[in-house]
Amino acid sequence: MLSKEIIRKIKSIHIKSSRLVNTMMAGQYKSVFRGSGIEFEEVREYSPGDEVKSIDWKVSARLGRPFVKLYREERELVVMLLIDMSASTCFGTTVSIKKETAAEIAGILAFNAIRNNDRVGAILFTDRVEKYIPPQKGSAHIWRVIKEIFTFKPTHTLTDINAAVRYLGHVCRKKTVSFLISDFLCTDYLQALKVASKKHDLIAVVLSDPGDFNLPEGGLLSMEDFETGSRLVLDAANKEIRRIFGKKQMALYQQQLEGLKTADIDAIEISTADMVSEALVRFFRYRKKI
Repeated sequence: MLSKEIIRKIKSIHIKSSRLVNTMMAGQYKSVFRGSGIEFEEVREYSPGDEVKSIDWKVSARLGRPFVKLYREERELVVMLLIDMSASTCFGTTVSIKKETAAEIAGILAFNAIRNNDRVGAILFTDRVEKYIPPQKGSAHIWRVIKEIFTFKPTHTLTDINAAVRYLGHVCRKKTVSFLISDFLCTDYLQALKVASKKHDLIAVVLSDPGDFNLPEGGLLSMEDFETGSRLVLDAANKEIRRIFGKKQMALYQQQLEGLKTADIDAIEISTADMVSEALVRFFRYRKKI
């Protein structure tokens, strides 16, 4: 049974995501993400104003008058959400932890997809793929995806982005629009992303929290790595130690972003302190320009 608090959070994200898609983001998703190509629909008789290059010369010669080929865009897309469920996503110092922010991101992206008749699937991963949700349509399916993010209990704690990206290649043979939602606390994944991006439109959503970069002021602070369990004790009352910690953490974060840029992967930066909708709108606008 789900607790009342979990049900409240799921309902809140479900409703909020739906409203945002119908107001703030109306039309932006469709203008950014298009179908995988065009397919032939029919041949009809030439009309004034039709482009000469669309004339089907073989049919025209056979019937003795000009005919043109008509095509339609293959609009339907598959949107895959690769969602990091490792232990570090349970960290947060604002009203939300990273995993809850990931659920909101997933909800908004999924509602954008189904509003445009696209299918949505999800891959929940740690250092291995823990759960696969095949692409489907419908609001009830989005409810399931959000619910799984909140309630699924992974068996592992570490992060392996390579495993998730490889799995995407196995289950999705055709091109997808794939959002990799993670805090990217692992190494050696850039080559896998480069390979996957040749086939899929792969976008990184980089999660962070203010606490990743700032120690709380105080005395001795015992810190535990959520994924490995290793511990570190720091004197948080020491201003210089807090400064060095923040500088080091920010350098690692910037290194992540630079690596994604070098791999030619678009990245959306979203903190647990941010308005998720605003960050996604900025990305849609950026994508529309390029």
